[in-house]
Amino acid sequence: MLRKEIIYFEKPGKDNTDETLKAAKKRADELRIRDIIVASTTGYTASRAVKVFNPREYNLVIVTHMTGFRNPGEQEFPAELREKLASMGAKILTCTHALSGVERALRKMLNTWGPVEFIAQALRLLGEGIKVVVEIVVMAADAGLIPISKDVIAIAGTGRGADTACVVKPAHSTNFFDLFIKEIICKPLKHFE
Repeated sequence: MLRKEIIYFEKPGKDNTDETLKAAKKRADELRIRDIIVASTTGYTASRAVKVFNPREYNLVIVTHMTGFRNPGEQEFPAELREKLASMGAKILTCTHALSGVERALRKMLNTWGPVEFIAQALRLLGEGIKVVVEIVVMAADAGLIPISKDVIAIAGTGRGADTACVVKPAHSTNFFDLFIKEIICKPLKHFE
């Protein structure tokens, strides 16, 4: 039997970002995990993460919203920041979201749900951040930016910032059910505030 500490934040959101990154770094170093995946929409979390996880020492993968997520043709992650982080050694991934994609278009147009969005909704039972953790790990694996043979740490949040971190055994989307959340490092006690 193992006993592990889990940090539970009273409220979700951006105010937990620094503590989430600190806890994730501590666990990464304890487990000698060097592959770190971070969700970042506007660049706030990415800017904080690069200070904690030096891209010269860690394989730091920043996963953004897909282009057009909020508005057609618009990318929320600033181009200048993308270039700056890439020059520091971070990898920036922008692609279709693993747990929505075309199924979201079907839901919007036909008012019907598909199995992938059911999976996303089920993961949200543990919190928005848990759903995003799973999603960004699959996206990074499919892009070939992380190995699937080693555990990774994934960091995500509820809305803005980071409030969730997990140790994850990665998998590609074609083997989605091989993915496994091995440890929850931290998460909020509540859904949206």
